[in-house]
Amino acid sequence: MRLEEGFPCYRTLHKMGAEAGDNVVLVNPSEIVELMKLVLEGKLITLAEICKQVARQYGTKACCTLTSGIFVMTAANASEEAANRGIDLQIPYWRTLKIGGYLNDKYPGGIESHKRLLEGEGHVVIGKGNGARVKGFEAKLFIF
Repeated sequence: MRLEEGFPCYRTLHKMGAEAGDNVVLVNPSEIVELMKLVLEGKLITLAEICKQVARQYGTKACCTLTSGIFVMTAANASEEAANRGIDLQIPYWRTLKIGGYLNDKYPGGIESHKRLLEGEGHVVIGKGNGARVKGFEAKLFIF
């Protein structure tokens, strides 16, 4: 689809280099989950890197960060729901950060749970509430 100024994530995509009229992709949720599963312990990924990878795979300028973010959150909640039923979906969702390295308040248990999971893998979280982010996350980014 072509990016238009009224598109829900236009501002974010524009900041990432996409312009009105550029092709963008609305990704399938299973593709987001497969990318999240690639991130090994000690590494991190942000929604921006996921979207850049999806865009590369489709040969487009960008991928919709809004729908991708919804799919990331849905995968996290599905993973926790399955775990509560004794099923391991093997989605290390806590390694996926918001753009800018921020923790995701929409993950199961909110910011505090996300922080605990990240610190359990040796990451240092700075800030509080919606301002919490992983210190030096850029150096720990998973490279596709």
